[in-house]
Amino acid sequence: MSDLCCMEPAMVKEELIGKTIGSTNGNTARSKLWRVVGRAMGDASMFAESAKEDNPCQGLGSLLSDFSTSLRTRDSPRQVVIHMAPSRTSGLPNREEVHNHGLTTEQLQSYRDDGYLIIPNALDASTTALLLQETKDMLSSFSVDDHPMTKFSTGENDKDHVGDDYFLTSGDKIRFFFEEDAFDPATGELLKPKHRAINKIGHYLHALSPAFRDSTLTSSNAAIVRSLGFRDPRVLQSMVICKQPEIGGKVPPHQDSTFLYTNPPSAVGFWIALEDATAENGCLSFAKGSHRRSPVKNRFVRKRGGGGTEFVDVEGARFPQDFEVEEWAQGEEVYTMGDVKAGTLVLIHGNLLHKSEKNTSAKSRFIYTFHVIEGENEYDGRNWLQPPEKGFSKLYHWDRATARS
Repeated sequence: MSDLCCMEPAMVKEELIGKTIGSTNGNTARSKLWRVVGRAMGDASMFAESAKEDNPCQGLGSLLSDFSTSLRTRDSPRQVVIHMAPSRTSGLPNREEVHNHGLTTEQLQSYRDDGYLIIPNALDASTTALLLQETKDMLSSFSVDDHPMTKFSTGENDKDHVGDDYFLTSGDKIRFFFEEDAFDPATGELLKPKHRAINKIGHYLHALSPAFRDSTLTSSNAAIVRSLGFRDPRVLQSMVICKQPEIGGKVPPHQDSTFLYTNPPSAVGFWIALEDATAENGCLSFAKGSHRRSPVKNRFVRKRGGGGTEFVDVEGARFPQDFEVEEWAQGEEVYTMGDVKAGTLVLIHGNLLHKSEKNTSAKSRFIYTFHVIEGENEYDGRNWLQPPEKGFSKLYHWDRATARS
C-alpha cells in the first residue's frame, strides 16, 4: 500500500476509500482502514482498538473525515504533517510530539553530548504487547528439524565471532540464533526448550514481519532521523535480542559502527525495550560521551574468499563527517547503567561504547532493535551484512522541499 505520509490529504482519503470501503468483507475493510491510518499516524494501537468494535463497518465515514481533517500540508505539497494533542501529565515530550516534530532542542543536545538518548513511552502499551507476542509466536513456531543450530557468539574469550552461511545470508530473512549456554558443552544437546534457548531473531524483521514493519518504517522514526540530519536514511539489521533467563549472554563494550561501517561512519541504533530492562536481567550500560573520543578502529567483515568473518582495521574515516572530536586521557571508561521500562526507545550513536551484562535472573529481557545508516555514504561489499536485491529500506526520500519544512 502507498506510503500515506508522502501523500496529499485528498490522495490519502482516496487511498483509504479505494483500499477499504470497496472491500466486500466488513471486518477486512475496517481492519485495513485502521491499519493504514494507524501506520500513517505512527500509532499501531489504533489497529488494536479496532478489534473491539462490534460493527466493523460502523463509523468509516466519520473516521475518514476526522483523519482527513487532521492532516495539514506544509511548504511541500507532498509533505503531510499529523497533529495530535500534547501531553498534560509530563514535562517530557510525549509520543505524539515526537511523531510530529522529531527530537526537541534539549533532546538533540543531550544526544550530542552523551551519545545516547532515552525516550520513555516511545511505544504505547498495546504496540509493545503486540511486538512481544509476535516474538513469542515466532519462538514457539520455528522448526529445529532443519536448523543448523547456529550459536550467536560475540567473540569473547578468544571464541570466533559468529560467521557461518546461515548468519551471513540472514540480511533479508528471519532467522534464529541460539545462546551458547543453551547447550550441554559435553554432549551438544539443548538444555532448554527452543523458545528459551534463542539469543536473537534477525535480521529483516522490519520488512518481513508486518507488526515490526509497522513499528519501524514510521513517520515518527523518520522525524527522529530527520532531526539528526540524515539525508537518505536506510534501515538495516532489525532484530529481537532475547536475553533469556539465566543464560542470556554478556555483550562486551562495542560500537555499532564497527558492525555496520559506512565511510564516514553514520550508524544510529534504535533500541526498544519490549520488557523492563533492569540491572538484574542485563540492561544496557553506556560510556557517556565516548562517541566523541572513541574512533571506530575496527570493522566486522566477511573474510576474503568466503568462509567466515573477521575484524580488520578501518582504513577510511573513523568519526562521522564534520564531527567535533574530544581528546581523551588514557584510562578506563566509566559506564552508566540504563535501566528502562517496556516501551522505551534508546537512540545510540554508532561511535558510542556500550555493553550489557549476562542475564542471571529468572526474567527475560526482550528488546527490538534496528539501525539506520546514511544512504549517501559508502557501504562496501566487505561488510558482513549485505543489502537485499532492492537495497536497504528507505525511511524517506530527501528533497529540497523536505529540507525547508
